[in-house]
Amino acid sequence: MNKTVDVVIVGAGPYGLSLAAHLRHAGVNFRVFGKPMSTWREQMPAGMFLKSDGFASNLSDPEGAFPLKKFCEKQGIKYDDMLVPVRLDTFCAYGLAFQQKMVPELEQKWVTGVDVAPEGFKVELEDGEVVTTRKVVMAVGITHFNYVPPVLEKLPPELASHSSRFGDISSLRGKSVTVIGRGASACDLAAELAGGGVDVTILTRSPVIHFGSPHTGKKRSLWQRLRHPTSGIGASLRSKIYADAPWFVHMFPQRLRSRIVRRHLGPAAPWTVKERIVGKIPILLNSQVLAAEAQDGKVRLTLRDETGQEKFHVTDHVIAATGYRANIGRLKFLSENVRSQLRMVDSAPILSQRFESSLPGLYFMGLASAASFGPVMRFAFGVDYTATLLGRHLAGSAKRAGAVARPSPVPG
Repeated sequence: MNKTVDVVIVGAGPYGLSLAAHLRHAGVNFRVFGKPMSTWREQMPAGMFLKSDGFASNLSDPEGAFPLKKFCEKQGIKYDDMLVPVRLDTFCAYGLAFQQKMVPELEQKWVTGVDVAPEGFKVELEDGEVVTTRKVVMAVGITHFNYVPPVLEKLPPELASHSSRFGDISSLRGKSVTVIGRGASACDLAAELAGGGVDVTILTRSPVIHFGSPHTGKKRSLWQRLRHPTSGIGASLRSKIYADAPWFVHMFPQRLRSRIVRRHLGPAAPWTVKERIVGKIPILLNSQVLAAEAQDGKVRLTLRDETGQEKFHVTDHVIAATGYRANIGRLKFLSENVRSQLRMVDSAPILSQRFESSLPGLYFMGLASAASFGPVMRFAFGVDYTATLLGRHLAGSAKRAGAVARPSPVPG
C-alpha cells in the first residue's frame, strides 16, 4: 500500500532521533526508519568511553526536556558535565530511553531504496512497503562510511576488516591481531581485544599516540579561558567557533572548509584508555604500510620505519581502525538517478544553510554534512544545531503545504 507523508527520516541514531523529536513536537506528518542507536550498540568496543564530555553528549528535543544529565539522575548513574567520562553503555541506554520517550513512532525497518517520484521521493522498505514523501532526510551517521586504506582493500574479509565490525570480539580470541590507527577507535578496540584474550599490536605511521587529558576540576584563569575556551568539541578558540557557529563555517570558501574538516581534531585517544594501552600492548610507531598480502592463512605486512628501512610483520588478522569518511557513493540504496543529481565535494554532498542538497527535498545530517558545516558535525554536539534548524525549516515547509497537525504529547 502506498502511503504519503511530508518527511521521511532515514536513520535512528542521535541525529535522526533528535530531528524526529523536533518534528513530532511541531506536528509534522513524518515517518522515521532504522534501529535505534544501532551503530553505537553494535559496532563500538563495549568498554569504551565517549570522547565528548557529558554536557556535549545530549540528544536534542525542542524543550530540552531530556538531556543526558536527567537520564543519569533517574538511573542513579554518576554524572558530571565535564569531570565524569561518559561510558558507551550509558550513552546507548540514554539514546534508547530518548527514543522511547520522544520518538515512540520509530519503525525499526531498514530502507532499501530511495528514488525521485512525482510527489517528491519514493522510499522502499525491507518489508516491501513503498512510502511516498515530499522530503527525505538522510541521518545515517557513520554506518556506511567506514574507511579502509587502499593498501588493505584487496585482502580477503577473513584476514582484514574495519574496526566497525567488532562490537563483538569473540571471533578473534586466541589470534594475533594488528590494529592500524592511533585514534579512539584504534586504542579502545585494542584495549578491548587485549582484555578479551587476543594477542594485539597497534601499528601507526605517526611518531606518537596522543591521549586526551582528564579535567582536573580546578578553576582556570581568565587568560586560560580566553585563550582556550571550553566548547562541545574541545578547549580551543578554533573549536569554540566550529562548535558554536556552524552557520559561520558554512560561509567559508569550500577549500578552507575541507581543510578544516580534514585537519582539525585529528586522531587522538581518550585519556580513559591510556593506562590500558601504554606499556601493556606493543605499539609500532613510525610504521608505514607499503604492502599487504595473504600468505599461508595470515597477513604479511611490508612496513617502512622512520629510517626508511623496510621490515615485515606477520599477523593473523588486520583491523583498519582508520575512521570514517563521508562518501555518498557508499549509500547504495540511493538510486543512481538521485546520486547523479547531487553536487559533491570530496564525495560528500554540498548543502545549503538548511542542510538541503542540490536535489531539492533531499537533506543530509551528521558526518555527511561536515564538508558544509565543519567538524562539529562529526560529534554528538552538532545534533542540537542541526535538529533545531532543520526541524524549524521542515515544519515551516510542511505548514505551507498544509501538512501540519496538532503536536503529539510526550509520553510520561
